[in-house]
Amino acid sequence: MIIRAKAPLRIGLAGGGTDVSPYCDIYGGSILNACITMYAYATIEPRDDGKIEFHCADRNERGVFASKEQLEIDGKFDLLKGVYNRLVKDYIKKPLSFTLTTYVDAPAGSGLGSSSTLVVAIVKAFQEWQNLPLGEYDLANLAWSIEREDLKMAGGRQDQYAAAFGGFNFMEFNGQKVLVNPLRIKQEYLNELEFNILLYYTGTSRLSAKIIESQAENAKNKNEKALDAMHKLKQHSYDMKEALLTGHLNKMGQLLNDGWEFKKQMSSAISNPVIDNIYETAMKAGASGGKISGAGGGGFFMFYCPSNTRYHVISELQKLGGEFRRFRFTNLGAESWIVK
Repeated sequence: MIIRAKAPLRIGLAGGGTDVSPYCDIYGGSILNACITMYAYATIEPRDDGKIEFHCADRNERGVFASKEQLEIDGKFDLLKGVYNRLVKDYIKKPLSFTLTTYVDAPAGSGLGSSSTLVVAIVKAFQEWQNLPLGEYDLANLAWSIEREDLKMAGGRQDQYAAAFGGFNFMEFNGQKVLVNPLRIKQEYLNELEFNILLYYTGTSRLSAKIIESQAENAKNKNEKALDAMHKLKQHSYDMKEALLTGHLNKMGQLLNDGWEFKKQMSSAISNPVIDNIYETAMKAGASGGKISGAGGGGFFMFYCPSNTRYHVISELQKLGGEFRRFRFTNLGAESWIVK
């Protein structure tokens, strides 16, 4: 028997960073994001030799451990160990023996929520194997708790919920409370968005935790400039939602451009000369706006290219050495199945 699961990565359209504590705890946050056809995968193969094997296929890393109820968190395979430890502690109540193979369609630190999405996929695989009673909110909250509380990894809340639910979602964050509002967007609007949005990988990843910690510190210390930027980013999530639902898609470019300017005010680590050059090149070639995905500092850029400007933008950005990733939007969240 083989148990498989997959969960979709996401692109953040507006409000990014307002889901990070303490900002969302004090002021409330809101985010608009969309899941795409890039995934995190998890495969579990039960075994009976008293061993646990982790295989991160995209990184070509393997580790074998003696099966026990709690594995040591030591910097090696911590995400995978963290999921196992929490599920055994709260649900399964006994050690398991298995091989867990993972793969993610985007590199770690690329800004598409890859680490959190992988946690959701792994939990989903165990849910299928052990028949665990988890709905979408349970799945997302458990994945968040494993990362943020058990493993003490800095970050927000949107990625786990996007991966669990799928689709276009307007999310509201108030302390521990999260409300996911699915958006029903006309197919013709989705088609136009898929045509006009370019996803460009800069070729560099970054440690998002450092940037997120900087944002959190600014909110904690009530840095006036950073707080004002975050308030405006939150408002942008409402403006973006209205543009999408009413079909005023060409407003997206200006909203993305304004959001990018506000986002850079949240932390000095969000941009750098290389990123600035990429952005300026795309804008000169015809993009009407864009933003770095995730915390910033590297990873994927998203550009909005109205009319037929996408072709010239692609041509100019290819000269800078990055690569484009094709995608479609998906309404499906985390899925699991058994191969017998």
